Amino acid sequence: MPIKIPADLPAYDVLTREGVMVMSEDHASRQDIRPLRIGLLNLMPKKIQTENQFARLIGATPLQIELSLIRMTEHQTRNTAAEHMESFYRPFAEVEATGEKFDGLIITGAPIEHLAFEEVTYWDELRRVFDWTQTNVQSTFGVCWGGMAMIKHLHGVEKHMLDHKAFGCFRHRNMKPASPLLRGFSDDCVIPVSRWTEMRKPEIDAAPGLTTLLHSEEVGPCLVEDPGHRALYIFNHLEYDSDTLKQEYDRDIAAGTAINVPCNYYPDDNPSQMPLNRWRSHAHLLYGNWINEIYQSTPFDLNAIGR
Repeated sequence: MPIKIPADLPAYDVLTREGVMVMSEDHASRQDIRPLRIGLLNLMPKKIQTENQFARLIGATPLQIELSLIRMTEHQTRNTAAEHMESFYRPFAEVEATGEKFDGLIITGAPIEHLAFEEVTYWDELRRVFDWTQTNVQSTFGVCWGGMAMIKHLHGVEKHMLDHKAFGCFRHRNMKPASPLLRGFSDDCVIPVSRWTEMRKPEIDAAPGLTTLLHSEEVGPCLVEDPGHRALYIFNHLEYDSDTLKQEYDRDIAAGTAINVPCNYYPDDNPSQMPLNRWRSHAHLLYGNWINEIYQSTPFDLNAIGR
């Protein structure tokens, strides 16, 4: 089944060319089924790239998905055209005021790791988002900084600065093979990592209700389940395109920023070679499993979510 997005959203043409099933709103309105409503709270500066990455994954599932794009109310982006933001995004304050409910919500990362959570300009509103999910969202998926922020708010677990950037593709161990969220996963898998902060497994293990599902000996916990808050947190980037780490590396080199070659990414660790994507299948597995778990648990009546 397809993902339902506006026909003029850039992701529509991108996903169509890749063979992902997409459906216009007009076509979807003629189908006598209820699509799953998935919101994307996009905190990344390159909005369109991030939209494509997540739409690609949730659009590959066998269910009809209606994707809604959400932004922080007062925060402005300089990396995406104002016309795009006006056409496709709604501020969270508007979503909150209308009492809308969602089967799923993805909260992305943000390039503000160097700041304490309390120093982020939209921290107070983001805390409202986290509280709002408990009554208006069936399942929330926090990604990278977004996941760290949600764990901080709900459990008080702190992030820690690293002395160098965790950057590259790292092996992660499957800690809970019986978890429905890891259905089809190998015993270990490679996942892209790009962050200056970490959360530590002993502190996560000490927080009641949190379970680590994927963990790396090199870069720590990756995927954490929080069933008490109907939430899932991933600190790394299965959604990344094949060249996303390359773009980050090339950007830093061009700017003269000190950066290590991303580990285990280029063949022979040689940046002149084209990187290989070794995480795509597990990305589709994880997001497909998440969508399936939502489908199995969400009420048909959206108004019943959170009751």
